[in-house]
Amino acid sequence: MALQSQVGPSYCIRSKNIKCMVDCSFVSNIGNRMDASKLKDTRVNFPSLPLKATRTMQRLHLDSSSVQYKRGHRVIVAAGPPTEDAVIDTEPLTKENLVAYLASGCKTKEKWRIGTEHEKFGFEIKTLRPMKYEQIADLLNGIAERFDWEKILEGDNIIGLKQGKQSVSLEPGGQFELSGAPLETLHQTCAEVNSHLYQVKAVTEEMGIGFLGIGFQPKWGLKDIPIMPKGRYEIMRNYMPKVGSLGLDMMFRTCTVQVNLDFSSEVDMIRKFRAGLALQPDFMSGKLSPIPGELPTLNDWENHLTTIFPEVRLKRYLEMRGADGGPWRRLCALPAFWVGILYDEVSLQSVLDIIADWTPEERQMLRNKVPKSGLKTPFRDGLLRHVAEEVVKLAKDGLERRGFRESGFLNEVAEVVRTGVTPAEKLLEMYHGKWGQSVDPVFEELLY
Repeated sequence: MALQSQVGPSYCIRSKNIKCMVDCSFVSNIGNRMDASKLKDTRVNFPSLPLKATRTMQRLHLDSSSVQYKRGHRVIVAAGPPTEDAVIDTEPLTKENLVAYLASGCKTKEKWRIGTEHEKFGFEIKTLRPMKYEQIADLLNGIAERFDWEKILEGDNIIGLKQGKQSVSLEPGGQFELSGAPLETLHQTCAEVNSHLYQVKAVTEEMGIGFLGIGFQPKWGLKDIPIMPKGRYEIMRNYMPKVGSLGLDMMFRTCTVQVNLDFSSEVDMIRKFRAGLALQPDFMSGKLSPIPGELPTLNDWENHLTTIFPEVRLKRYLEMRGADGGPWRRLCALPAFWVGILYDEVSLQSVLDIIADWTPEERQMLRNKVPKSGLKTPFRDGLLRHVAEEVVKLAKDGLERRGFRESGFLNEVAEVVRTGVTPAEKLLEMYHGKWGQSVDPVFEELLY
């Protein structure tokens, strides 16, 4: 049962193949206005937004003086990785090259940024069928023309958009992904998400298209989902069945929300990596056979890193990949959770102390049981819910010490921990209750 595969807490174990985890929760009521001194250098300009979207920004406590109303132009301020430019070196590799590539991501703390990514399923509102590529192409062209995005083409096909440090791309099954700019505060990342969703809806409402925020597609089988015209995805489609049984489901039927965060040194990276894996354990690594007669290059190394699917992926930053996609109200809680822990030394050390004596057997047990029993999973002398309460409090404390009044973004996930009922369990209750064991109502329940 597809909906059942989503049971689990926001910060814990998820199988990338079947998307077991439930994502963090977003809350729009984020407390009082930030101090002007804090906002001075962290504002985001969204000149393309009309009055409705501007009011959304005001609810996010972004100063309206940063908004200009020139149609068709949008600027995100504050950038430097955690996104990265393409590697163009084609020289044969050494081990030192590989290490140097990763080490080049080290940054001093004042340069740390937050990069948020999320995916969503597009569907025809009348039929609940997935979007065809032709419809996606119309959507991409519409956004580009109305809001001044640069088109990304593969041959004659439009496959994405780029604007500054942001990009919009297509996953194998047409999942529509925003890869956000590296920004300084959670207020900025949420404003960015709101702007993106406004732009998408401005075009799709005229097309009869909606977007579903959920981690695993509950209605469409693989045969129902059109393949996007990207050469890489055709290669992956042929390769995945050779190495497992669920790879194609992962490619075509899942959506995620993730946050990309920086590190200052190898030691800092290791500490954050350990904390991240403990709260969302690793389960899979990719291995590709070499091409006879070909030597790997730095380009190959960069591409290879994207073929492994751990819950924390090391690049020139850390990708926290352990949460399913979800509705709008939850998208900002995932980065809030990890920023509160990994960007605050006190909270990070506290988490490392908590997990220090967790055994491999205990972690595997959590992996196996949490997707089914969620926060009610027995763990040591209590329930996993008790661990969740402690960790969410550490995240909240870390956000408060940052001084940007960001802790309100955790309110909904804190409510999940308080009640012990995950979003997936709520969906299952509706499925077995008022939905009459039909998954169709989820398209309205989790509509963006």
